[in-house]
Amino acid sequence: MVEAALINELRLIEAGIARTERRLREFEARYGLATADFLRRFENDELDETLEYAEWIGEHRLLIRLKDKADTLRGIQFAN
Repeated sequence: MVEAALINELRLIEAGIARTERRLREFEARYGLATADFLRRFENDELDETLEYAEWIGEHRLLIRLKDKADTLRGIQFAN
């Protein structure tokens, strides 16, 4: 039962990863910048702070957290 719950949780996280990656691609298309380039320019104060940029940064951070959580769940081993 625990294993099934973890598998379901992993599916939900993977769906979240797909949504977040899609959102990042939308930002990249809108601004003509890869996320890594945007972050570098933003951190170097080459870009003004805007609500859109804050959302872009938030989506990037969310993606990192979701991928970390998915990796953790994938690493769980069950005794038979």
